[in-house]
Amino acid sequence: MVRGDKVYLAVDLGASNGRVVAGLFDGRRLALEEVYRFDNGGVVAAGRMYWDVLRLWGDLVAGLRAAAARYGARVASVGVDTWGVDFALLGRGDELLANPLHYRDLRITDILERAFAIVPRDEIFAESGLQFMEFNSLYQLLAMKLAGSPVLDAAESMLLMPDLFHWLLTGEKSNEVTDASTTQFYNPRTRDWSRGLLERFGLPTNILGKLTPPGTRLGRLRKSVAEETGLSDAEVVLPGTHDTASAVMAVPVDVGATAESGMQNRPQKGGQALFASRNRQSEPVPDGFAKPTWCYISSGTWSLMGVEVPEPVISDTCYRLNFTNEGGVGGTTRLLKNIAGMWLVQECRRIWQQAGRTFEWDELVSLAERSPPHGPLINPDDARFVAPRDMPAAIVEFLRESEQSAPQSEGAFVRCAYESIALRYRMVLTWLEQLVEGPIDTIHIVGGGAHNRLLCQMAADATGRCVVAGPTEATAIGNLMMQAVAAGDVGSIAEARQVIRDSFDVQSYEPRGTTAWDESYGRFQKLLGD
Repeated sequence: MVRGDKVYLAVDLGASNGRVVAGLFDGRRLALEEVYRFDNGGVVAAGRMYWDVLRLWGDLVAGLRAAAARYGARVASVGVDTWGVDFALLGRGDELLANPLHYRDLRITDILERAFAIVPRDEIFAESGLQFMEFNSLYQLLAMKLAGSPVLDAAESMLLMPDLFHWLLTGEKSNEVTDASTTQFYNPRTRDWSRGLLERFGLPTNILGKLTPPGTRLGRLRKSVAEETGLSDAEVVLPGTHDTASAVMAVPVDVGATAESGMQNRPQKGGQALFASRNRQSEPVPDGFAKPTWCYISSGTWSLMGVEVPEPVISDTCYRLNFTNEGGVGGTTRLLKNIAGMWLVQECRRIWQQAGRTFEWDELVSLAERSPPHGPLINPDDARFVAPRDMPAAIVEFLRESEQSAPQSEGAFVRCAYESIALRYRMVLTWLEQLVEGPIDTIHIVGGGAHNRLLCQMAADATGRCVVAGPTEATAIGNLMMQAVAAGDVGSIAEARQVIRDSFDVQSYEPRGTTAWDESYGRFQKLLGD
């Protein structure tokens, strides 16, 4: 175990739980210790779904208090990462006006069609470069406006979820770029808010704050927070506050394949149409970018699959394939697509538990392994799977409509979900190779899904690519290492990835039995009409 001379704290908030994770750094290796864990999830009240932010704040403070008791003055800094798109609104005197609404709240049903009637779809994409998902912040704000929300009328500041907690910690308002880029009113080419787009929707622009990059040292803890937690010397440092941005930072690629590798084959300006030109006043991208030969899957409730590129890819092909350009660490762009991930199985498990059939996660994987392969398939991203009351019933409905047999056991349901997700990976990989105009040789799976040996092997088999799985705690690791870079304890993001490779084990999966997967992929393409 590394006994680090310095300790960083990552507050990692996910859709189902939150954690305070300590990173112990000795100058060469990083070790993790989970200090505190707490539950999270949507709270339904009066037909709406909210985030209980004040309870989350209480849990966050309790976690920092536990860290102070364990590490004392060794704690150098703390940073918060969360999911994207959701936000809180502050009114006059910085009053929190309401609990933030959950991205799965049903107020956004059919909002895309209403939005496109105001501003055409292609014009929204040209301005934002973002994939169209009905829960993007733009459509949440529009739904509030169309409903005559008094909260929106009274708002003076918008803070995305990690920005809210950083403000509660320090009293400093900021809008960190990687999370701001998920709103669909951020322009990835100008690196600024798309105020003109908001104005076309009749939405307020005065609520937008100063954009700040990851690595910003935001300041010391509020005096009251320092006294309550015992962290009198700690400062707050912005990581990639969108959890996927932090997870991608933790991808343990070789230095030669990273944005800061110093490769000499960087395309000359004007010599390649792949990347849009960068605003010269924005943060410069380090030398060394070439076409990416690896991609990542940040695997959890969602699977976020994409590549790290130096410039946004805003093209007709990107628009047609509904990919997104989100901010990354070091001034990079995360060109990616959202894919339904463990949500499908999580919701099946929840329904089975309600019926008295309780399964541990490893048990579900084992049941799926023993179920017949290459059976019925679903479209993981079908709208009916976004927030169904009964996920197994929704899967059966999809299979019935597509004239396929329903699974006859829990293991068969899980196998159906996993094989469908793996085939979706193959489809998205094909599209990524179109977008970057070259082959992708390796898939890095990071996050909780890297634990799932069955899905990782399926991903290798379905895509015909080597899959490198790990680290599983990628989001917390990326958060912690961004703090180390900001402190000057690690010289660059490339060096941070070297530390990660030296500190954590990974598992490689080579493709096997790909012929049967080719047949399944043909069925999958027909199912999705691709």
